[in-house]
Amino acid sequence: MNTLTLGVRRGLIEQGSIMRDGKELGGQLGGLVMFVLLMLWIGGNPAGGGVGMGAFMAVGFIAFTVFSAGMMSLPMLIAADREEGALLRLRALPKGIPVYVTGRAVSLLVHIVVNSAIMMALGAALGGLGTPSNWLTLAWALGLGALAVVPLGTAIGAMLPNAKAAAAVIGLPTMFLMIMSGVMIPLRMMPEAVQWIAQAFPLYWQGHALRAAFFDSAAGELHGVWELGTAAMVMGAWAVAGMVLAPWLLRRVTRK
Repeated sequence: MNTLTLGVRRGLIEQGSIMRDGKELGGQLGGLVMFVLLMLWIGGNPAGGGVGMGAFMAVGFIAFTVFSAGMMSLPMLIAADREEGALLRLRALPKGIPVYVTGRAVSLLVHIVVNSAIMMALGAALGGLGTPSNWLTLAWALGLGALAVVPLGTAIGAMLPNAKAAAAVIGLPTMFLMIMSGVMIPLRMMPEAVQWIAQAFPLYWQGHALRAAFFDSAAGELHGVWELGTAAMVMGAWAVAGMVLAPWLLRRVTRK
């Protein structure tokens, strides 16, 4: 079988194992509880452009689900595999590292699809979120957003010594990015310096593209228009950079 087939099979098996793990399910449930509490607390406020905060945050949580899966969960898993010697054993197998990276990506994509569906359902029930007006935009925003962070998360995980270090190093910056990237609070409400920094990262642009899939008006956006071309270019640039770095770093780490 080719690398893609083996990687897909590995990813599906891995995701099935994760979904049967009580600790993993408990962690995901905690995130959903936080989401529900925020919706009940400030979901009724306006976000601008005729959009309520409930619907705005629901779309933001979908974007953050993708970002955190690639930039938090994945590096910790890879750091744990490295610490346990799994990466070294995989390097001795034909196509071991490419199949491993593909499998991790497939597992995360399944996780993203399932959690996005749950967020959409909760957003509809609690925040007045409607169905997407453009399913194609929703699909490419989720896919390209995942590609922008999964390879990069793989590279970060390869450089960290263990899972505990990964949690300590990545956790706080990721939470800061969530706050300053305009997925929970409209970016136009933040200082101009924060606005410029946020636009350099893929999380803001994925949130922007996802809002374009759900909302008709861009009046509440930073520049008042949908900038889908820019969103695709920024996320694409991060995806290419990660795809170049990740395999090289994994080979370099396992070679040591």
